[in-house]
Amino acid sequence: MATRDEWIAGTRPKTLPAAVAPVLVGTAIAEFEGSFRPVIALLALVVSLALQVGVNYANDYSDGIRGTDENRVGPVRLVGQKLATPDEVRRAAFIAFGVSALAGLGMVLLSQFWLLIPIGLSAIAAAWFYTGGSKPYGYAGYGEAFVFVFFGLVAVAGTSASQTGRITLLSLLGGVACGALSTAILVANNLRDIPTDALSGKRTLAVRLGDAKTRELYRACILVGFFMPLAMNFSETGPESAFIGLFAILSARRPLQAMRSGVTGPALIPVLADTARMLLLFSGMLSVAIWLSPNGM
Repeated sequence: MATRDEWIAGTRPKTLPAAVAPVLVGTAIAEFEGSFRPVIALLALVVSLALQVGVNYANDYSDGIRGTDENRVGPVRLVGQKLATPDEVRRAAFIAFGVSALAGLGMVLLSQFWLLIPIGLSAIAAAWFYTGGSKPYGYAGYGEAFVFVFFGLVAVAGTSASQTGRITLLSLLGGVACGALSTAILVANNLRDIPTDALSGKRTLAVRLGDAKTRELYRACILVGFFMPLAMNFSETGPESAFIGLFAILSARRPLQAMRSGVTGPALIPVLADTARMLLLFSGMLSVAIWLSPNGM
């Protein structure tokens, strides 16, 4: 039976900044646009964190029963390392998805933004079928698209719109920023796993692209993410201080150097952690910059 620490490790805490970052940015945008609603913002954070935990447990379950995780490097694999039974891990995933759905329902009832219902159901379905089902799209190289859309565009715009009642250009630009940097986390993870994924038949985008092009993709994600504060600055009604978020690029130096040096396997684990910290720092600085800018209304 898995210990409490092993269950916590199974949530893959290093990936959780991808859940926190878009809520910070989306809430800052809502305040900038004149409609900060703290209870809804808190519920959005619960939705995002629970969905992230749910997808991590779901991946652990699905990869574990397929045998994909038997020779993995990296974080704890509850099923693959036989620390917990598949049924226990699947149950944990469904509990997390349930928490996300309940918090999402609370957001809908408070905001009356009914579009969140189909979006939320789509997010949960996408989280499960990432590695679950008979034809998991994560095994076909579409995992990065899922992360970009749901932990970027949907999470930022959904957080903002649930407070303001509308989807705006600013929220979409924020979504691109968080989505690109969150995608970089997955790119680093999948780069590390290329050898074992290729052996197990898991055709991630990294497996399809190969080592060199995957490293280029990582750099492209960083560049796109850090370009968005400038795009916000130059948009007609954007926050004039958004450029402050660019200073977080100093934290990209170490992971980018590691990528350039060609490190592989376990040596890429710090890159994943550094990328997650970079995302959290970036989102925090960008959020403060947006919050302190003169109101856009």
